[in-house]
Amino acid sequence: MPIPERRRLKRSTIHHHRRQTGKTSRHPGHRRPFGLPSTDLTRHELNMRIQAPTHVDLDTPTGPMRTHLFRPDGPGRYPGVILYSEIYQMTAPIARTAAVLAGHGLLVAVPDVYHEYTELGEAFAYDKEGTDRGNQLKVEKAIAAYDADARSVIDFFGQDEGCTGQVGTVGICLGGHLAFRAAMNEEVKAGVCFYATDIHKRSLGKGMHDDSLDRIPEIQAEMMMIWGRQDPHIPAEGRRLIYDALTAAGVSFSWHEVNGEHAFMRDEGHRYDPELALLLNSMACQHLNRHLR
Repeated sequence: MPIPERRRLKRSTIHHHRRQTGKTSRHPGHRRPFGLPSTDLTRHELNMRIQAPTHVDLDTPTGPMRTHLFRPDGPGRYPGVILYSEIYQMTAPIARTAAVLAGHGLLVAVPDVYHEYTELGEAFAYDKEGTDRGNQLKVEKAIAAYDADARSVIDFFGQDEGCTGQVGTVGICLGGHLAFRAAMNEEVKAGVCFYATDIHKRSLGKGMHDDSLDRIPEIQAEMMMIWGRQDPHIPAEGRRLIYDALTAAGVSFSWHEVNGEHAFMRDEGHRYDPELALLLNSMACQHLNRHLR
């Protein structure tokens, strides 16, 4: 019986690569229940609603960085997750993604990726002007400044009383690349990258000559890499380059290719795919909770 068209389009290519460490995995029965913080609370006692979003302005070498915080509304401490936005900074779709992560027992911090060039908390519109500005700033900001921003958020998690000290990264588009680089910090134990741009072209940052591919061996985190096959920004040959580099470096990662255009996760615009977004957000939350608890 032929596969219905809709289902055939949604099938994905999934590969898992695990670093050979010699460690024995815990028996599944010994795992903390999914979504629970690092306390002795039972699921019945845990309130997984979220608090009203707040923010903190973190010090960086290039000035204060507005960082938006989304916290679970329950007792205990939670793993910290840096959520890197698209080129438009902290828009409504990014806030909704942060809320989803926080609702699964994660303390989420969303830094303004272009804080050196914008007003605190400024976001760009999803239009030509906003796109042009975001793309311009992407290659105007120095790579070292992006890396220093990650360091500031990681240090914040280390000092925050509501954080366990376990750190993960998530990013979308430009943010996928930044989450990839942030995972090169030893404190980061898990990462999720949605259609990370410019890794294969080495074109992030001032001078458009980043070293992300060269530094892949520094990644010790468990990575989840997600791509859209119809995304013109990361063609098949670019995805293959990244896949091969991760494999050669012995990074532990899973690889997911789906039939989606660029920005298929964003819940605004005609390229949004609600079915894929629901599935992949769930997978991302499971991945983070599995490796940060």
